[in-house]
Amino acid sequence: MSIVIGIDVGGSTTKIVGFKKNGEGREIIAPQFISANDPLTATYGAFGKFTDENRIAISDIERVYMTGVGSSYIKRNLYGIDCIRVPEFTCIGRGGLYLSGLDNALVVSMGTGTALVHANGGSMNYLGGTGVGGGTLVGLSKLMCGAESIEHIVELGAGGSLANVDLRIKDMTTKDALGGLPGDMTAANFGNVSEVADRGDVALGIMNMVFETVAMVSVFAARQAGVKDVVLTGNLTRLGFCAEKFAEINGMGYGVNFSIPTMSQFSTVIGCALEED
Repeated sequence: MSIVIGIDVGGSTTKIVGFKKNGEGREIIAPQFISANDPLTATYGAFGKFTDENRIAISDIERVYMTGVGSSYIKRNLYGIDCIRVPEFTCIGRGGLYLSGLDNALVVSMGTGTALVHANGGSMNYLGGTGVGGGTLVGLSKLMCGAESIEHIVELGAGGSLANVDLRIKDMTTKDALGGLPGDMTAANFGNVSEVADRGDVALGIMNMVFETVAMVSVFAARQAGVKDVVLTGNLTRLGFCAEKFAEINGMGYGVNFSIPTMSQFSTVIGCALEED
């Protein structure tokens, strides 16, 4: 048995996946992630947990590929196996194409921050990004709502109303003057904070602001790259509000199609493990 393993050592989570070679094909071994602030602890912990739970012997592993901001801390081999580092933006693009089945797309990685990669076949072009991402969501929610985790933010936001925090187009003009724009489209995030706004309203407003910012940056980048398909990946795609917001944005006539593939949160580490292709 021959197995290739990919490890993505991120800022807050470390992810791991494997591909088992079967004749001319390959079979993915269910990806996992662990949370640990120390990259060495995270890497060895993820590797040990993954190999133990999947009953993988060290002798079965052909090679290990690594990516992510924390991968540079791994100075030696991993249990005698050489670790080959792969540029993160290459992994982002490759993973997005693999999971979506597309050949040409803008791949957006929504993690602590947000990175945008134009992936076209084997060509990966980093277009830039924004510091607005999961770190923004958690940090602002902690300051403004006292929320300590993503789960708490989602729980608070479930009972919130954007009408109590955001200024929408319909709040500024009459229906006849909308010019074809949806009345609920945001004119200004937190531009109409009501005296009755509570923590749920604020939490929902922060989520809305983060995803709308990522959406508009992605629209501009897709236009620059000349593509219409935008593949969303990263931890933030696990939030139900993410799918709802981007489905809503798909209907606003920006000329792009946002999609969230299965296993989107593991896209980058899957792209890393596919390096040998």
